[in-house]
Amino acid sequence: MKSSHHYSIGTPGQPWGDEERAQWLAQTTIKRSYRDDVISKIEKLAVRFDVSQYGQLSYDEKRYPLFVIKSRQWDASKPTVLITGGVHGYETSGVHGALQFMDTEAENYQTHFNIVTAPCVSPWGYETINRWNPNAIDPNRSFYEDSPSEEAAQVIAMVAGLGTDILVHIDLHETTDTDEEEFRPALAARDGEPYIEDSVPDGFYTVGDTENPQPAFQKAIIDSVRRVTHIAPPDQDGNIIGSPVTQEGVINYPLVELSLCNGLSACVYGTTTEVYPDSERVTPQECNDAQVAAITGALNYVIAQR
Repeated sequence: MKSSHHYSIGTPGQPWGDEERAQWLAQTTIKRSYRDDVISKIEKLAVRFDVSQYGQLSYDEKRYPLFVIKSRQWDASKPTVLITGGVHGYETSGVHGALQFMDTEAENYQTHFNIVTAPCVSPWGYETINRWNPNAIDPNRSFYEDSPSEEAAQVIAMVAGLGTDILVHIDLHETTDTDEEEFRPALAARDGEPYIEDSVPDGFYTVGDTENPQPAFQKAIIDSVRRVTHIAPPDQDGNIIGSPVTQEGVINYPLVELSLCNGLSACVYGTTTEVYPDSERVTPQECNDAQVAAITGALNYVIAQR
């Protein structure tokens, strides 16, 4: 159903122009520190992993360098795993779950895989707790050639520069109450479309690829995560965020068609995780733990298939 909600910027039914985008940007503020929260942890990991800068954001190149963490003793005969976090910077456990996995679990998997982790793709979004970048562009709808999103374009270039196929890609996300309170109303206003209300699922779920769903792989992730947190139930229509549930806690999207991060490589096994941090049943640490459990569940499944 259409909502009577009117976003504070723009004229209903009219897409934003430069003036509205500038108004939107003017209301954003820095709320936390990328350097203190993220770069400091990456620097500590450099003792055990290969850490390099793959780019920087032009909004403030010194403030927003972009880092990738790779397993040492790179072996071209091993398959490669790509982990991305913070494509939407406000989704906190995506960032810190990726870092926690590298700190606590990654070394256990280096005998099987080369591991590549970009833990915070959108550091401006992390600091301002935002879904978009400063140009009101969603990086996670921008993974295509000549992308208008610096964040997406630099990840695409970094992955291409690896010179290897990606076997597994795990993209770590959250679905939060602010999706319905702020981000989806803002999206509708930006595009001059009516805002249609939806519900926020209470629990963890994954998004697979409509063209390559890998249901057993998704199930292995769900089964691993359920040891840490609860799995999202479908709504009364059998959907999660408007898409049919294909099995417990799993929906599918056409990833390449929607230009989503998890569609950037032709991986065999791909998933987008979605943690619900606003639930009264979880803590921030449990959200990070759920992201780690998703990664380990995914990798354990792939190891068992080889």
